[in-house]
Amino acid sequence: MPLLFSYGTLQLPNVQISLFNRFLDGEKDSLSGFKEVKLHIKDPLVVGLSEKETHIIIEPTNNAEDIVHGIIFELTETELIRADNYETDDYKRELAMFESGKEAWVYVRK
Repeated sequence: MPLLFSYGTLQLPNVQISLFNRFLDGEKDSLSGFKEVKLHIKDPLVVGLSEKETHIIIEPTNNAEDIVHGIIFELTETELIRADNYETDDYKRELAMFESGKEAWVYVRK
């Protein structure tokens, strides 16, 4: 099953229920070499689900002291596609290695 790292709205219970019809179980983890920046969301469906017009997006800094904290969730392939559809065109999904040693998908700035 795919692993997905969330540092933002995919951790919200209402977003999880809307997208996956369940609450996700996960483990805290961290990603170094990235920083969080704010992103204004224009997609009304995403704003409606998250109830937030400003989301967080991460971008690489190549500085190991920059760390993003979040949760790694285990999803089905279908749920991963739903997560892809939820994220706006500002995000792309890529594989990364986390502090725990796990490899997981994460959404970063395009």
